[in-house]
Amino acid sequence: MKKSHHTSAVRNITLTIILLIPTFLFTGLMAKSSFALLDSEEKHFIDELINKMTPEEKCGQLNQIRWNWSEDGEEERQRNRDYIKQGMVGSFLGIQGVKMTRELQRLAVEESRLGIPLMFAQDVIHGWRTIFPVPLAESCGWNPDAVEKSCRIAAIEATAQGLHWTFAPMVDIARDPRWGRIVEGAGEDPYIGSLMAAARVRGFQGYDLGGSHTMLACAKHFCAYGGAEGGRDYDTVDISDRTLREIYLPPFYAAARAGVQSFMGAFNEISGIPMHANKHLNIDVLREEWGFEGIFISDYTAIMELIHHGIAADSASAALQAITSGVDIDMVSSIYLNYLPVLIASGKLSVQLVDQAVYRVLQAKFQLDLFEDPFRYHDEIRERDQILTESHRKHARAIARESIVLLKNSESLLPLSKDIDTLAVIGALAADSDTPLGSWRGAGKKEDVISVLDGIRKNISSKSVVLYSPAYDLNTFKDSGEFYKALETASKANLIILVLGENAYMSGEANNRSGIELPGDQIKLAKELSSLNKPLVVLLMNGRPLAVPWLAENVSSILETWFLGVEMGAAVADVLFGDFNPSGKLTSTFPRKTGQIPIYYNHKNTGRPPNLDDHYTSKYLDIPWTPLFPFGYGLSYTNFEYNSIQLSGNSLNSDNKIIVTVEVKNTGELAGHEVVQLYIRDVVASVTPIVKRLRGFKKIYLTPGQRQSVKFEITIEDLKFYNLDMEYLAEPGTFKVYVGGDSENCLEAQFVLEAN
Repeated sequence: MKKSHHTSAVRNITLTIILLIPTFLFTGLMAKSSFALLDSEEKHFIDELINKMTPEEKCGQLNQIRWNWSEDGEEERQRNRDYIKQGMVGSFLGIQGVKMTRELQRLAVEESRLGIPLMFAQDVIHGWRTIFPVPLAESCGWNPDAVEKSCRIAAIEATAQGLHWTFAPMVDIARDPRWGRIVEGAGEDPYIGSLMAAARVRGFQGYDLGGSHTMLACAKHFCAYGGAEGGRDYDTVDISDRTLREIYLPPFYAAARAGVQSFMGAFNEISGIPMHANKHLNIDVLREEWGFEGIFISDYTAIMELIHHGIAADSASAALQAITSGVDIDMVSSIYLNYLPVLIASGKLSVQLVDQAVYRVLQAKFQLDLFEDPFRYHDEIRERDQILTESHRKHARAIARESIVLLKNSESLLPLSKDIDTLAVIGALAADSDTPLGSWRGAGKKEDVISVLDGIRKNISSKSVVLYSPAYDLNTFKDSGEFYKALETASKANLIILVLGENAYMSGEANNRSGIELPGDQIKLAKELSSLNKPLVVLLMNGRPLAVPWLAENVSSILETWFLGVEMGAAVADVLFGDFNPSGKLTSTFPRKTGQIPIYYNHKNTGRPPNLDDHYTSKYLDIPWTPLFPFGYGLSYTNFEYNSIQLSGNSLNSDNKIIVTVEVKNTGELAGHEVVQLYIRDVVASVTPIVKRLRGFKKIYLTPGQRQSVKFEITIEDLKFYNLDMEYLAEPGTFKVYVGGDSENCLEAQFVLEAN
């Protein structure tokens, strides 16, 4: 098939918007993106193409195969080539590189009966070859524009290696840090989670999928995957419809509104219905309410897993339930390929339903211009010149610095002098070049990574001496007989930098932990080093919030550095030695102990809120009920003072707005960024209100002594919620406004929403 049908410049997608998702997330913050849909000629061409297909070829378009790279996989690889020529596969997972993708694409367009091009997909999560900070870390920069740029660079590199489709962004809200995949999202809040979701979609897809460096994005995992019981990946989810609508769905809606062209189903069930058989959410909500017209793909073998869930007796039943519940593509299990033609022949499945799914797949291939030029992403010169470039690494360093959160600096030990006499760096993580890549590291290579130790050595004065001791085993974090050597090394130094945390394989998919305290003997090591009575700085490297109360109480300086990618060491050194003033703010609460989980800022009060003077209130016997470090928290090397919160009026109605003004002053000695945060609380409502909800933030830069009046606009949209009857509206009454540098330390004012 050589017919060329170039999709013209951007045409508008019309999304049917029903106010079932909080509109505060989008008012004045993001415009609805537009992407090319097919014109009448192109639709006719696809319809005619579908009419020419056999049932097997149709189901082939709905079949995604994983490429086998193993040494003994040649027989399977040859079988996959045969599938391509027979029209039995529509897309591939896990294959990249111009040489291989071009070969397979040639088989599809030149040797299959209908010549339909393939799509090549991969998990491009936080960079492709240039690895950026893990998404949880990037969200702590509170800078959607920088996150969008990370995804734009990732798309440039991934498409240069033949990829058309990324299974990102992961936009799941996560309130349980035991869950390994918390590392892939933007934390616990739907407001900032929605902004990050939209930014990532724009980064990957741009505004025209026919562009030369754009790729199909995929919002995953639809939905509420982050609410898995016990923090165990793949476990069940049982939440109210109100919580689903207010907390878990908004980032997915933001992705849809930003124009994302594919969704992926979640492994979990919700209230007894697995997501790959959930007609209500996949069809009624996603397609009918939101107007989503793109592809819905299963997660890895998730259709087959309907059998394990206990709602499908066999593979044929699983296939029928999935296709009738809105799942277009079967990832890896080949259930659609093997069973849908049989179901069609038996009359149990409407061929029209299959045709609709095939249409959506072919539509995506048109949007990517693959019918016009199936080899558009198979350019060896691009593959050579557009990966891991100097400009890409420059951005990686910049966003890595923004992602670092200063948790404590009580004695102003930081920033350090570059002229320090002797510095001891303790901890195997410091010298590790693999852990900074984090989970889902694309095509990243550890030889590309600047380790923390290397970053310090390159940044410090040439006259300074840097000593190093690994201290613990990198897999178990146990004392492997190195503690004594570490203490001996540290005793020779003027200052100690202790690197603690997790390795990269302690978070990510299926990497859940029953406790989020520091693993192994790391606290023991910290205590022993602290006993030397030398200045001590702790760097945390981890993919989730950690419970570190001893460190918070006994160490004067703590930096949360996460897994920062290829430029980790350079970024950490920039912050340690004052070349960059840290500005990161937490997007996920740090508890004092695992036993506090789930703990998140936007909770509800009970009838007996915590009160130290009343025993019969909601608290613990052994620790405070409060977090160790709250949502939105992060310090700077300078100080910011908040004064004089003012409202432009005392009342609000549907016809006006309130302007909130607060004065922020840099009272320290260094210039720096501050993230000014706005929260709102409904004092009395028809259902129990959330104590605080983030409704806005602004990242400002102030020089020493500089003041700035920061303004926020509140409209009735910011006050809406799901009332007693699940109507999305704002109820008249009193509202409190909070503005500050984190979710707990705020100035307060109030106003009244008038009845109409």
